Amino acid sequence: MLIGEACRFVGRVRSCVVKPLARPFSSSNMAKSKFEYVRNFETDDTCLRNCYIVVRLDGRNFHRFAEEHKFTKPNDDRALGLMSRSARSVMEELEDIVIAYGQSDEFSFVFKRTSTWFKRRASKLMTHVASQFSSSYVFYWKEFFDDQPLLYPPSFDGRVILYPSNRNLRDYLSWRQADCHINNLYNTVFWTLVQKGGLTTAQAEDRLKGTLAADKNEILFSEFDINYNNESALHRKGTTLIWEKRAETVTKRMKLPNEEEKDVSVSRSRRRVQAYHYDIIGDQFWEEHPDILEDDNC
Repeated sequence: MLIGEACRFVGRVRSCVVKPLARPFSSSNMAKSKFEYVRNFETDDTCLRNCYIVVRLDGRNFHRFAEEHKFTKPNDDRALGLMSRSARSVMEELEDIVIAYGQSDEFSFVFKRTSTWFKRRASKLMTHVASQFSSSYVFYWKEFFDDQPLLYPPSFDGRVILYPSNRNLRDYLSWRQADCHINNLYNTVFWTLVQKGGLTTAQAEDRLKGTLAADKNEILFSEFDINYNNESALHRKGTTLIWEKRAETVTKRMKLPNEEEKDVSVSRSRRRVQAYHYDIIGDQFWEEHPDILEDDNC
């Protein structure tokens, strides 16, 4: 604060009063400055009400990233675990996310219909999810890749999609899981032909041209004695994250009436993010977790 004096003479006595002086550029003055008109150029990106907000992230140039960081082919459980850990960090930060689904280098986050986070601004939601996920990916890297240094920062692009009904949302998630199955089946056969069949990548690609799912399954079973249905559910189904209440017991130091202290076990219920590798295309998953979807008549 700037201080000034206001003085006057009464007779021969000089009387002064100390007064605060206004700042020439205070925050309130700046907020009302002539430059404020530039805010009119901002685009209103408020998401439509009563719609689920989906933020999907995809790894940018992850083929190169996977090569340079020596990811195991066709699936690297360390990389998939790191993706899930990063997604859990996002859900723990933004509790209005009711479900998240991920596979390969992508993750989709579903905000509940009634969410008012960031006033439902698409840009705010997308950038917060992307930044939280990316920073978590770097932060938790050493937990999953203790013998592989991070050579350069990964990046993820994002998009926002709105779905007005439960059916639309379920179809979106079904689409992503179907994509997981198609890609994983192809990659499993492709790398089996290369790693166990002795083909080059070009030969394996040529071998699989025009093949259907049944053909790929037949190659695995007849030539390599591999039943695709016995492959890891993590690889075939992807990862679904949801909130669940779990009972936990903690020990607390409590003071008794006689002023003695004693360790007492206390049970409580707490919401935790849980991971599943289940089919989410059928009805069973949704019937077992009815609290994920909101009423279509809301």
